Amino acid sequence: MRKAFVERKTLETEIKIELCLDGKGSFEGFTVSGFFNHMLEAFAKHAGFDLVVEAKGDTGVDLHHTVEDTGIVLGEAFREALKDKSGIARFGYAVVPMDEALVMSAVDISGRGSFFLKGEFPGYEVGGFPVELVEEFFVAFSREAKLTLHIQILSGKNLHHTVEALFKSVAKSLKDAVRIEGEGIPSTKGTL
Repeated sequence: MRKAFVERKTLETEIKIELCLDGKGSFEGFTVSGFFNHMLEAFAKHAGFDLVVEAKGDTGVDLHHTVEDTGIVLGEAFREALKDKSGIARFGYAVVPMDEALVMSAVDISGRGSFFLKGEFPGYEVGGFPVELVEEFFVAFSREAKLTLHIQILSGKNLHHTVEALFKSVAKSLKDAVRIEGEGIPSTKGTL
């Protein structure tokens, strides 16, 4: 089983994450944001990962530190769970509709952490969650997981639908990319 447990404690946040890449899509957790919990649950379900999250932070300031640090810790757990990346497919992509919203994502578990977002969210806040934090979360996750992640918001009028389609699309892309399909490291360099 490819799994990891990572925790991070700072003066601003305390995050604990347990991740199993070879799971059944279960989620247990608490992040102080009901909407963020919902997105993480959708992420786990559609990736087929088992995910346990406990995230506390200085929410008296705002949600920024908690969401960003959750991305950091999830990225570290993802990288640790992959071990040496032997046999993985490496690449994954998905186009996910959710009613009027349509989001595409593509991932390369490249050993280089970068994130690219194209398109606009149709609003600024949903369920008390500032939507700008979606990008902060995935920037932190991509950097720490050492993968390249591209997301395009192709359409969307309902903000909830758009953000949820985004999380589900990334989940399905990652599910493809971590799939075991052979042996050895999928790179001509011999390392990722």
